[in-house]
Amino acid sequence: MMKPTPDFHDAELMLRVYDLRREPLLREARAAILKQFWPMSYDDIRVVIQPDHPLNAYYRQTSTYWEMVYGIARQGIVSPNYWAEFNGEGLFLFARVAPFVAELRRDTTPTAFRNAEWMANECSEGRRLFELFQARVRKTLEARS
Repeated sequence: MMKPTPDFHDAELMLRVYDLRREPLLREARAAILKQFWPMSYDDIRVVIQPDHPLNAYYRQTSTYWEMVYGIARQGIVSPNYWAEFNGEGLFLFARVAPFVAELRRDTTPTAFRNAEWMANECSEGRRLFELFQARVRKTLEARS
């Protein structure tokens, strides 16, 4: 069940999540993924999920961080719309992998990006942000072609 209205505890958890985002290694991982990870096909993802790829650790750290963050909303601990409003970056990452998520789940784990997908589909603010990020990803990929 979705928590409809944020309260003091939502704000407290939000600040804790924000503090984690400022941790140096996570900040470095997020920056690398946001700058360098622009898959145009599943093969681009398949390469990055190989343990010896230079972006692999950054990809795993970033994707699992956002899955953990979105899982807090999916499990009803916080208000999803409030949560999405301040945690859109993970939806930007999901917009990059969403076209290939079926293959990714087949090759890795069936739950890959489950919480981000929920946020993108079941939360009105998450849907709004996801659509915005999908358009941004399309535009960027077109410019890179």
